Amino acid sequence: MAIPFGEFELSIFSDGTYFLDGGAMFGVVPQPLWEKKMPPDEQNRIVLGLNTLLIRTGKQNVIVETGIGPKLSPKMQSIYGHTPRLLENLRAGGVDPASIDIVINTHLHFDHCGWNTYMENGHAVPTFPNARYYAQHVEVDHGHRQLERDRISYISENYDPLIDSGQMTLLNGDADIVPGISVRLYPGHTKSMQGVIIRSGGQTACYIGDLIPTTAHTDLTWVMAYDLYPLETIESRKRFYAEAIPEKWLVVFTHDRQHPFAYLQYDEKKKVAPRYADELLTQIGG
Repeated sequence: MAIPFGEFELSIFSDGTYFLDGGAMFGVVPQPLWEKKMPPDEQNRIVLGLNTLLIRTGKQNVIVETGIGPKLSPKMQSIYGHTPRLLENLRAGGVDPASIDIVINTHLHFDHCGWNTYMENGHAVPTFPNARYYAQHVEVDHGHRQLERDRISYISENYDPLIDSGQMTLLNGDADIVPGISVRLYPGHTKSMQGVIIRSGGQTACYIGDLIPTTAHTDLTWVMAYDLYPLETIESRKRFYAEAIPEKWLVVFTHDRQHPFAYLQYDEKKKVAPRYADELLTQIGG
């Protein structure tokens, strides 16, 4: 379903779901607290979404994030319980991969850029052949280091062939991509994770990536064990909330399978909480 957003249209397309350990997703938050929001299964896993945002500007078709994709080994597919869905969902929605002009990755963990490419005759080739891809230079450098802490998160076939061919542009910080779409650094999850800011018709939205992976993570200190710099995550959230809440930004959540869109507000305890309701789509359209 396409949502009018100023002069743009926003749509969510899913690459399916996958499992991650609930404790890892909520870090030092005690399980009796987080399980009220995201009940785990018998293996303490929670189900996460893989939300790709399509932005139709009227001049360009822009997608943000490309899910896990088709390159995981059978063992890893089994561990994560993932079946790639993005391409079939795009095509079911009438979106030809060749019609995509721009692809933006908030960062380069495998669950955010897996459909950047697919394997053909043993080589990784671009899934979106006519697109210009964007990622942060520091993110690529970190992935190439293959550090023990997080090397499993980086699969070079998701980005190196695009860099080698010149199809991926590597950014150095905040940048304007096309009129109405820009990226801004929000470090914490990784050193150079970027949010994608969309402005049109007096409205603002932000695909916030893993700074706030789901609507269950809006509390300032509910950060993931996966975050490399958790104290920076908190500072980045403060900076984000200082704009997004008073300016009523629409927030797009990368891993929330039930609520990809929400506004943020302060609750009665002065904590940040999501606001989603049946009338949300009507409000966006208005």
